Amino acid sequence: MDPASMWWLAGGLGVVALVALGVRWLWQLGRAVHVERCRELFRLQHERFEEQLLKAACASGLPRGLRWVKCAITGDAVLVRDTATGAIVALVPVRIDFAPVEGGDMEDVPAANEPRPATAVFSFHRGNWHTAGRVVFNHTPDQTVNAFPELQPLPDHL
Repeated sequence: MDPASMWWLAGGLGVVALVALGVRWLWQLGRAVHVERCRELFRLQHERFEEQLLKAACASGLPRGLRWVKCAITGDAVLVRDTATGAIVALVPVRIDFAPVEGGDMEDVPAANEPRPATAVFSFHRGNWHTAGRVVFNHTPDQTVNAFPELQPLPDHL
């Protein structure tokens, strides 16, 4: 190979490397913008999400002997990526109020009426937040991240 061909080859490889870096930068920027959009959508609609969580959790029938009465979001969502699915997940601190089911096992248990702290789990899918009523009791969002290694925190800002 003559020296002129070597310069053309080196220049071509340099251009390819620059294009690859540019594509990677744009891809990372797009992901960061997507995360910020997810975060903002959650902030704007959190009252709706309290209702959505309550409805989905009531349908689950868990915990046995207790009826879901109220769910209140008590702090900001922590956004994580579920490495098993690639989905963005919001871990949300909540306070849940229960009432014992009449005639059930929990009717005579005084603690059954006490509010419980928990972390509600929401997933971002097709441009909207959804929940199946999944709640991690007695965990903060940070404790939930530590308990489930497949959940990786996302950056707080762009």
